Amino acid sequence: MVSGHMSKHESRIFVVAILLFAGIASAADKPQAFTRTDLTSANSLREKALADTTAYQLVESLTTEAGARPAGSPGDQAAVAWGLREMQRLGFANVHPVPAVVPHWVRGEASFAVLAPYPQAMPVLALGGSVGTGTEGIDADAVMVKDLDALAALPAGAVKDKIVFFSNRMDRTRDGSGYGKAVAVRALGPSAAGALGAAGVVIRSVSTSNNRLPHTGALRYAADKPRIPALALSNPDADALERQFATGKPVRLALRSSSRDLPPAASANIVGEIPGSDLANEIVILGAHLDSWDPGVGAIDDGAGVGIVMGVAHAIKQLGLKPRRTIRVVLFANEEFGTTGSKAYLESLGADAASHVLGLEADFGAGPVWRLASRVDPADLPAVDQIFRALAPLKLVRGNNEGAGGADLDGLAKIGMPILEPTLDGTLYFDTHHTANDTMAMVDPAALRQSVAAYAISAWLAAQYSGTWQRVTTPKPPRR
Repeated sequence: MVSGHMSKHESRIFVVAILLFAGIASAADKPQAFTRTDLTSANSLREKALADTTAYQLVESLTTEAGARPAGSPGDQAAVAWGLREMQRLGFANVHPVPAVVPHWVRGEASFAVLAPYPQAMPVLALGGSVGTGTEGIDADAVMVKDLDALAALPAGAVKDKIVFFSNRMDRTRDGSGYGKAVAVRALGPSAAGALGAAGVVIRSVSTSNNRLPHTGALRYAADKPRIPALALSNPDADALERQFATGKPVRLALRSSSRDLPPAASANIVGEIPGSDLANEIVILGAHLDSWDPGVGAIDDGAGVGIVMGVAHAIKQLGLKPRRTIRVVLFANEEFGTTGSKAYLESLGADAASHVLGLEADFGAGPVWRLASRVDPADLPAVDQIFRALAPLKLVRGNNEGAGGADLDGLAKIGMPILEPTLDGTLYFDTHHTANDTMAMVDPAALRQSVAAYAISAWLAAQYSGTWQRVTTPKPPRR
């Protein structure tokens, strides 16, 4: 006989069923961040990018035709012309320059030698922006310190009229965090030593390489401190110099450098677009920088980034996809020596800066991409999670929501633009970065194609998002 009343067990089953049904109904009613068509298109972009060689061809072309591209140089001007031509050739819309005035520093020639206790010469590079020594050079006793804290702890007068050698070594990390910890010596060391009366500075390269190739990179002179010459040694030569100090005998060094500043020069950011449809007034920006330091030809820094962002827009156009939001590619001038290009771009926008609803930057080599991080309003994290799931075939890991983005999107991020960060693998990046070894030989074609695929999926889905990308109000974290 069937009872007209449910048992306690049956009642519990009934309640669970009701709750499950309610959950399913709620999920069905909840708006999806992306349509099935959007996700199908993302898959098509992945397959297109993984088979396409456009990005690699672009890096080859840029490094061949423009070569090294320091701000204000003939290579810089050649790169601007190249960017305009190639965006037009690829069929981007609204291709135009955004003028920028850039500094023009000339490296000149540099030499370095240990005079005592055991004489020998070592290859060096002047740090970007360093003053020269004059034709007479500098011969002086030397003091070795590890870092800025060690310099500050010395007794008064310890470095007056001497050459300071900073010995701190950079740690190798996948995410580049080792660079952030080490680079302060390069940026701030010359002014810190100059303020204490030092005659010059030599640093261990901010590098993970054991090749005998020093790394350059910008210093930042303080306006109220003396400007003294600053050079970088490779890791093997820095080790050799440390061994000279370890003898306990006085170390005397000789520096020569003809570095100098020339008047500022005209350059430009280069802009091209894939126009949007119903949300065309909202912009998803893809940034990379055109300039490079001069020892190499800037293939990984940042020719690869240029290839990635242009390759993304090319793939979207080749598949005939129509994004909801406008996808804008910007190749920035002078990232390396002061980010004056991105500052000029931001200034040119005025009130339209708020139309930039999300940004991605490629400035960390050729890849592969290993992680998806972000800096978005917490309400938009479910959309980032869905983008991450769309990236699953590329075998990424999920990062946090504290992405710092890159230097050229820093200004936009500081006024609240959300950031998506497909993180490029930096394990080997600082072996080559800012050295004579920054050549096409360091660009892995397969890694570059995977990077284009990851950026393409991320940018495409960001442009298709059914919600509204909210402005970010939390303070922006420092870049790595």
